[in-house]
Order: sequence, then C-alpha cells, then structure tokens
Amino acid sequence: MTEHSPNTLPDSSAGDDAIRIHGARQNNLKNLDLDIPLGKIVVVTGVSGSGKSSLVFDTVYAEGQRRYVETFSPYARQFLDRMDRPQVDRIEGIPPAIAIDQTNPVRTSRSTVGTMTELADHLKLLFARAAQLHCRGCGAPVRRDSAQSVALDVQRRAGLLPGGLRGAIVFAVAVPQGMTAAHITEQLAAQGYTRILGERQTPQGTVLDVVQDRLRLPADETARLSEAVEAALRLGQGRMEVHELAADAAEPGAVWRYSADLHCADCDIHYRDPSPGLFSFNSPVGACDTCRGFGRVIGIDFGLIVPDEAKTLREGAVRPWQTASFSECQDDLIKYANKRGIPLDTPFRKLSAAQRKWVLEGEPEW
Repeated sequence: MTEHSPNTLPDSSAGDDAIRIHGARQNNLKNLDLDIPLGKIVVVTGVSGSGKSSLVFDTVYAEGQRRYVETFSPYARQFLDRMDRPQVDRIEGIPPAIAIDQTNPVRTSRSTVGTMTELADHLKLLFARAAQLHCRGCGAPVRRDSAQSVALDVQRRAGLLPGGLRGAIVFAVAVPQGMTAAHITEQLAAQGYTRILGERQTPQGTVLDVVQDRLRLPADETARLSEAVEAALRLGQGRMEVHELAADAAEPGAVWRYSADLHCADCDIHYRDPSPGLFSFNSPVGACDTCRGFGRVIGIDFGLIVPDEAKTLREGAVRPWQTASFSECQDDLIKYANKRGIPLDTPFRKLSAAQRKWVLEGEPEW
C-alpha cells in the first residue's frame, strides 16, 4: 500500500454504502485512496510491513472511535480513552467502530474465542439491553404492560372480533389465611365491588376474580375503558384479566391476561430484568445448571468400563479392576457375584439386563 492510486473494493459503487478514504498517510501508508463497502465482510491482506494494521486499526478504527467519542458530553469524554486523529485528508461514511486486536491473553479452562477477543463483553451488553425477552413456557414476548398499553391492546383485539367485545375487566383478590371467601366478599361489597366472577384454588390459596367493570367495545367510551384498566391493575397488584362474556353463559369466553411486571401472565412465570450476567457462563446467574459454565460434564463411559463384552466377569470384563491397585475390587466382585447368583463364566453380553445393572451399579451392601 505505497502507491497513490484510487482503489475500490467490489460492491462499493453506492454513494452511502462505503467508507471512502482519501489521502491516508498513517505510518507507512503513502497517500492511499480507498473505498471499503459497508455491510460486507472485508479481509485486508498483505506482506509484513505493507500497512494492514496502519489502515485497519490506526486509520479506520481510530477515526470511527474518535468520532463516536465526540458525540459524548465533555464531562463523559474525560473518562474515555481517545485515539489520536489519523493522518488522512478525509474519511467519509465511517460508522462507530469496535476493534478486536491480536493479544496473548491468559488462557483458563473457561476461555473461549469470545472471552479471549473480548467480543463476549460486547455481546452480553447487546443482548441485555437490545434483545426481546420471550417466555420460556409459551414463547410469547414478555414485556411490562401499562394502563395505556393494555387499553390499546384491548381495543385492537376487540376490533378483530365480529360484533366487537362484550367483556369484563377483572382483577384477582387473594383470600388471606384464617379468613373465608365469604368474609372477603362482604368486605369487597362494602367497597362497591358486588360482582364476583368466580372463586378458584391456586397453589397459594383461594383467589376471588372481582369484576372492576363490564363494558362493550367499541361502543363504550375509551375513557371508561382506561379508567377500568388502571383501577384493575392497581387493585390487582399489577395483574388483570379481560374476560370475554359469551352470549351463551354455559360457554366461557376467551381470557386475555396482562401484567405490569416482567411476567408472562398466561404462563404465570416471573422474569428478572435482563443483565449482562444472564449471558455470562462465568456468572452464577447465567451459567448452565448442568455444566456450571464449563461446557462439559464428568460422566461414566460404560464402553470404557467393559470394552470387551465377550469376556466373562472371571476373565476380567470390568477393565478398571484388572490393575494391581484395584485387584481387591475384582476379588469383591467375584465374591458378591457368587452370593447373588451372577454367572461368572458367562460372557458379559449374555448376562440379563438386571445382572448387568447389578455389576455396573452395585447395591447397598456392595
């Protein structure tokens, strides 16, 4: 990269789809002009000393990082590392940049390509802040509902029903221990809530479904719907339901569930706010429950324990017991197998399933 001549990589003809470098003179670059297409995987190759790092890191990355940092306030910029402005006439169309350079990090049993290049740190932040949470039970998006979002969704879904919605805005009231449902019903009636849609049992106890309001959409006013939804969320401690009231009372209608928490109302599963730790196998929060973040588990390979099933127990079918250190275990196997009537001179593969299980798993006495 020592000549002054316009260079254009493939597919960079569009004006806004390329990084355009003019007169790059950083380090050993000699007045280089170059177009680099955006949205492509671009590989820069060359002999040692040809200017690859000068182009990629000291010019393109340095300018992208410098311009990004300039968008912060002066107070924030004082805490950020800033690179020197590269020696170049001008660079057009450059986006904010992240550079993963070659290093010699300390490797551990938990090291991966992501941790050694530090890409994992960026991806953890990306998923924690920009990803959409989906319920592990039903796969539906999980988000916090507000009175406004619930009212809008109810109106939208009501508009899809033939003839609109005839429904009830409902919130749940738990019956405390030591009290009866009848007592709670009396207290609710004293506060003006005389309609109880039903009583049900949950793992936490008895719950009453209280009707906040009955309405018909789209005929009723939006303000009435909003007031009912807001009250139901408040009294239902952030959770409410919309019950579709069918014309035939014998047939229950659909139930639409909403929650103001990070909670799947349909599956009744609560979620914590996403954090980078959820996407880190080095964190107890994000590590796999089975491998604890190591990516592998220690198990028993029975194919190595009995590599030759043509051998009998007396001939040494159980290979680990055939060394001098474990000869006593082989003697115990012969002794207890005789007591249990396990054939000692029958090939291992011809033993019954129960006999093979006894040999491999043993019993409390052996």
